[in-house]
Amino acid sequence: MSKRQPPGGQAPVVQRIRIRYTKRGPLRFTSHRDFARAVERAIHRANVPIAFSQGFTPHPKISFSSAAPTGVASEAEYLEIGLRERVDPELLRLALDSALSPGLDVVEAVEAVTTDSLADRITASRWRLELPGVTSDSLAAAVDKFLGHDEVLVERLTKQGRRTFDARAAVVALTAVEPPYGSMGAPCAILDLVVRQVTPSVRPDDVLSGLRVVADLEPSAPARVTRVVQGTLTAQGEIVDPLLKDRDQAAIG
Repeated sequence: MSKRQPPGGQAPVVQRIRIRYTKRGPLRFTSHRDFARAVERAIHRANVPIAFSQGFTPHPKISFSSAAPTGVASEAEYLEIGLRERVDPELLRLALDSALSPGLDVVEAVEAVTTDSLADRITASRWRLELPGVTSDSLAAAVDKFLGHDEVLVERLTKQGRRTFDARAAVVALTAVEPPYGSMGAPCAILDLVVRQVTPSVRPDDVLSGLRVVADLEPSAPARVTRVVQGTLTAQGEIVDPLLKDRDQAAIG
C-alpha cells in the first residue's frame, strides 16, 4: 500500500472501508482520544492510502461510531476510513491489525457499498455486566424493581456539570443471567442489558446507578462491563450487525 500523498490539492475518496475492532484486556482503559491517535499511527505504519480533508490543516478521513467509554471492554466497535486508492479490505484488515497493539484487534473490514452512514445503522447496544459480590437472586429482584418503574432518574457529572436524566426509558431489555454452570468462589451475578442510543446517552453505569436508586444494589467492586454487539434495533428487539448490508452486497457483487 502506498502512503504518499499527491502534491497540490487532496485526492478524492475513491473507496470507503468499514471496520469492526475490539477493546480487550488492559487496552479497555484506552481513552477514545488515545485510540484515535493509535489508529492514525497504525494507518501510517501500514502504508494505508488514507484520504485527507481539504484546507490548511488536512485531517485523515476517519470516522468513529459510538465509542465505548474508557474502562469498558468491547467486542463491537466501529470506524470508517476513506481511501484515495482502492485496496483489498482483507489485506487492509491484516495490515492494520498487525500495526495495532494486542487487545485493539481489527476483526473485520468491508467495503462500504451503500450511501447511508455507518452511524445511522447503530441505534442500540447489548452489554454484559459482571457484578462482583452480587447474588443472582438479589440481582433478579433489583431488575424487577427497575423494570417496574416508568422512570428512574439518575445523576451523572458531565462537561456541563451535574445532570439528571431518565435511565429507564432507553432500556429495551434487562435480564439477570445465571452464571456459568460450576462457577465457584465469591458470588458474581451477570446482567444482560440492551439499551437504545439516545440523547443524552444512557451508559451501563447509568443503569447500575438506577439499580442502586430503586433497589440499593451495590457490587462489592467495580462492575466488569463488555459491549457484546451494537447495531440496528429491530421491532422484535433484535440487534442487526451494521456491516451486514455491505457484506451481503459484496457477496452478491
